[in-house]
Amino acid sequence: KAPRGTAERQLMAARLKRCVVRRRDGPEQHGVAASCLRELRDKACGVLAIDKAQEPITLVLAEDGTIVDDEDYFLCLPSNTKFVALAKDEKWSSKSLDSGTSWLSESVDEVDSAAEKWKQLARQLKDDLSNIILMSEEDLQVLIDVPRSDLAGELAQSGTKIQVLQDTLQQVLDRREEERQSRQLLELYLEALKTEDSILSKVADPEAAPRTEMDVVDTGTRSTDPSVTTVLSNQVLAALKEKPAPELCLDSQDLELVLKEDTAALASALGWEKQKAGVLQEACDQELSKRLKQVQTLHSLRSTSKGKKTLPWGDWPSSKRKK
Repeated sequence: KAPRGTAERQLMAARLKRCVVRRRDGPEQHGVAASCLRELRDKACGVLAIDKAQEPITLVLAEDGTIVDDEDYFLCLPSNTKFVALAKDEKWSSKSLDSGTSWLSESVDEVDSAAEKWKQLARQLKDDLSNIILMSEEDLQVLIDVPRSDLAGELAQSGTKIQVLQDTLQQVLDRREEERQSRQLLELYLEALKTEDSILSKVADPEAAPRTEMDVVDTGTRSTDPSVTTVLSNQVLAALKEKPAPELCLDSQDLELVLKEDTAALASALGWEKQKAGVLQEACDQELSKRLKQVQTLHSLRSTSKGKKTLPWGDWPSSKRKK
C-alpha cells in the first residue's frame, strides 16, 4: 500500500492538465501543469515574467485565438494544448497562429527558380489547405499554372483531386478580381455623382464668380521626405501605388507589413497625402481581418472534425460555382 503522502501526490497529479504557454510575440514556450484556469493564469504570469501592472492576462488558443475564460471549457481541452498569454490591453494577432501566417515568414525571395517556388507553395497546401486564403494573387497563379501531374506527385493526390484544387485556386483568384472590379465601378459611380452635383450647382447659379484657385490634383508625384524611410520592398510599394485595390493582390504577410508602417512614412514613400495612405492602411486591415477570420473558421471546423489534423482533401468544396 502506498504511503499517504504518495497517494495524495498521485491524486493531485491526476487532476493536473499539461499545457504549453508563450507570449504573443515571444518564440519561447514553457510547459506548465495546472488543475484549473486560474492556476494556469498564475503560473503563466510566473514563467513568462509578466509584470503585475500588465495583469490580468487573457489566455487564448494559439491555434485560432479563441479566448479561454470558461472553466468547463478549459477542462475539456486535451493535454499539451498551446496557449498564448495576452497581457493587459494586448490583442491576439496573426502572429499568434501556429499554422496560419507563420509559414509566410519563410522568405520566398530565397527561391532560386520557379519550379522550387511552386513546390514550396505546394508544401504549404499539403500542411493546411486553408493557407490558400492567405496567399497572394501571384502565388495562386503559380499553382494554377503547374501541370496537374506534377502537382499531383508533389501532394501525393489523385489527378481528380488536383483538378478540384486548381479550380478552387482559380475561384479565389476570380473572386478577388470581381471584388476589385466592383470597387472600381463604385468609385466611378461616386465620382460621377460628384461631377453631376458640380454641374447642377453651376447651372443653378450661372452668375457665380469664376474660381480663382485651381483644384489640387493628386498626381502621385509629390516629393518625398528623404529623412523618412520604409521597410516595404520596391515590389510591394509598386503594387500599392499602381494596382487598383492593391490589398487584394498582396499576401497576408505583406498586408501586415503595410499595417505596421508609420502612416507618414508610407505616404512619403508613395508620394501621397497622409490621409490617402491612411485609407489604404484601413483597406489592408479590413482585408487581413477578413482572411484571418476565414482561416480561424476553417481551423475551428477542423478541430471539431474527429481529431483530424488537416482539412480533409475529400471534403474540399466542389469546383462548380453556383450561379
